[in-house]
Amino acid sequence: MRGYHSGSMASHARTRSIAALGIALVAVAIVATVGANLAGAEPSPSPSASSVAVVVSIAPSALDSGSLAPLPSASDVPSDSPVPSDSPAASASPSPTASPKPYHGPLVATRVVVPGLGIDLAITKSPPAGVYPYCNVAMAFGSPLGQPGQNRATYLFAHARAGMFGPIYELVMVQRTPKKMVGMLVDVYTSDSKLHVYKITKVLPHQLTLNAAVASRHDQLWLQTSEGPHGTPGKTQVVAEPVSVSAADYAESHPKVRIVRCG
Repeated sequence: MRGYHSGSMASHARTRSIAALGIALVAVAIVATVGANLAGAEPSPSPSASSVAVVVSIAPSALDSGSLAPLPSASDVPSDSPVPSDSPAASASPSPTASPKPYHGPLVATRVVVPGLGIDLAITKSPPAGVYPYCNVAMAFGSPLGQPGQNRATYLFAHARAGMFGPIYELVMVQRTPKKMVGMLVDVYTSDSKLHVYKITKVLPHQLTLNAAVASRHDQLWLQTSEGPHGTPGKTQVVAEPVSVSAADYAESHPKVRIVRCG
């Protein structure tokens, strides 16, 4: 009886190993396929999650990141879970005692806050080509897109997950009420301790290119998130116009960037 049991276990172990190898090979094939395509923020959930590739007509070499990175998969379904405790503290306005420090490095967006949606994320550069977009942060595309105040569009993207850009997905794809965002303010902090305030003017579901953002010749903010599981065509883009620029507290402008490598 003991011998039969041990042989059975060995047989099951071999079966599991073969199955695991098969899954691994499929995963490699999928990664290779995704890496061969240009993609924007891409998450993938259950029926109503968020992921998809944005088809960009500009050459990949024209972007600092090397290509438009694909965004998340699986577990991207927005939920009612709270914003992660390690994300930047929600705050929409600069401290009354703002005390900017001298700054001599490149000007970059460091934090995005949408008070009306409960969004508050540190910003980092989009990952290099072939690297899955990060979680727990918003990511910014480089040239030919710009940074706040540079007379170009600042383009930020994040997964359609709770604690990230999930609230945008919720209004557009679940509630079907994208216009609720029109008029909302978006705060973007920059590395030179400035607060750039924008007002949302348009919400554009099912977009396939970044052409309009790349063509912008004035200060403008674009936010992007996914609309469904991997393979769903189109992204939601939120467009906002500048309202004001003011000094901000150094700590508010320099949140800790806690990247979570997800996939």
